[in-house]
Amino acid sequence: MTTPSNFASVKLPLSLVEQAREAAQPLRRSAAGQIEYWATLGQVVEHSGLTVQEAQTAIEVYEAAARKARPQARTKDTQADGLIARFMAVEADGSLAQRVRDVIAGKRSKGRKAAA
Repeated sequence: MTTPSNFASVKLPLSLVEQAREAAQPLRRSAAGQIEYWATLGQVVEHSGLTVQEAQTAIEVYEAAARKARPQARTKDTQADGLIARFMAVEADGSLAQRVRDVIAGKRSKGRKAAA
């Protein structure tokens, strides 16, 4: 008799799995755990009411402020590697999550004012 599993197999592009493996290593996650984390983050952003553009804007605003606060040397990473590195940095210090919360609070505040 077999027991039901809480996992399912899916096919993913090898490049995504490799990016996840690289991003997961410093955080001591598995590649599967990293992909699950990214999917969860995507769900949070999507369900928060933020558009992709608003989420990108929130990240860009944070990054601009971070660059002014602590200038860093430019690296020759690919665009994807650079995005992953920036995301990991802002995720690690919690400031990205705070910026997303601020944007959501602002949207809710505007919605309440418009309804009043």
